[in-house]
Formats: sequence, C-alpha cells, structure tokens
Amino acid sequence: MITFAFYLFAISVCTAGFMVVLSRNPVHSVLWLILAFISAAGLFVLQGAEFVAMLLVIVYVGAVAVLFLFVVMMLDVDFAQLRGELAGYLPLAALIALVLLALLTVAFGGWEISDQAQGLRTAPILDHALNTNAIGTILYDRYLLPFQIAGLILLVAMIGAITLTMRHRRDIKRQDVLEQMYRDPAKAMELRDVKPGQGL
Repeated sequence: MITFAFYLFAISVCTAGFMVVLSRNPVHSVLWLILAFISAAGLFVLQGAEFVAMLLVIVYVGAVAVLFLFVVMMLDVDFAQLRGELAGYLPLAALIALVLLALLTVAFGGWEISDQAQGLRTAPILDHALNTNAIGTILYDRYLLPFQIAGLILLVAMIGAITLTMRHRRDIKRQDVLEQMYRDPAKAMELRDVKPGQGL
C-alpha cells in the first residue's frame, strides 16, 4: 500500500508540474500547482515528515496558491497579447536554456558522492520525541545561529525589495499630517466681504 501511494503521489507531482507549464489557461495552471503541492505533501507524509507536509499544505496551498489564484482571476490581463510578445524572446530564452543546461551538465558530470555524505545529511533522531518537537529542538538548540541568520537575511531581503520597488510620485497629492496639526487657524481661513453681483 505504501509503494502504491508513493507511485501515485510521484506521478501526480510530475503530471501536475508539467501541466502547470503547459496549461494555456492561467487559472488551470494555478489549480494544477495546488495539486502538485498536495501530492508533494503526501510524499512528505510517507517519509514521516508530517510537520513539513502540514506546513506545505497550510502555507503554500492555503496562502500562496490561493493568492496566485485570486490575482490571476481578478486581473484583467490579455494573455493572448502576452503570448504574442513572448514569442519574440524565444531565441534569447533558448540561448539561456542552453547555457544553463551546459552548466548543469558540467556540474553533475564531475559529481562525486562521498562515503560520509549520507551520514552528514542525516539529522539526529531524538528518542521518544514527536516530529514537531524534534524539529523544534534541533532548530533552536543545535542550529540556533544559522536559523537566526537565515531569518535576518530574509528580513534584509524583504526590506531591500520594498525599498527598490517604492517610488515616490510627485504628480499626486499626499496628506501631510504634521502640516495639518501645526497649522495656524487664524491663517488657515480668510473672510471676504463679497458685494452682490461682484463675484469672487
């Protein structure tokens, strides 16, 4: 039964991954992406990583994929026009793909597996500890410094992305709270005695 479930989830992940790329409708692509996430979560469950599987379902399926779905459905994008514009970049894309394929071939062609690689990849297993407790103990005990450094790097990346994408437009009116608070009421309003028929 476990072998059947493994092949079922593996085939589902591969099929959904191909359909994400090959689907012409972007909404269908997002739905295939959700299926790929759920199938990958099933593979994690088979490996005994229930916590990672639940994170994959809650974070990616429940938040990221649904956000993608809402954005794709709410934006009125002419995908036929986009495909027409992308066709002009196919030669450049093919060149980049060939360069990346050559780099991967060189990298994996000289790949040598060390005898100690499997032992170094294996995480220490705590006796009589649940999956979530074991992950928390390892992250916040043995790997506390790398975990905090990774969080700091992500924070800096987020601040950098916000700073790079923020543009201050001068052609729109903005609210200046301090100017409103410190204004003088005596100078803010001027009374004029307008005569009948004179106008302003």
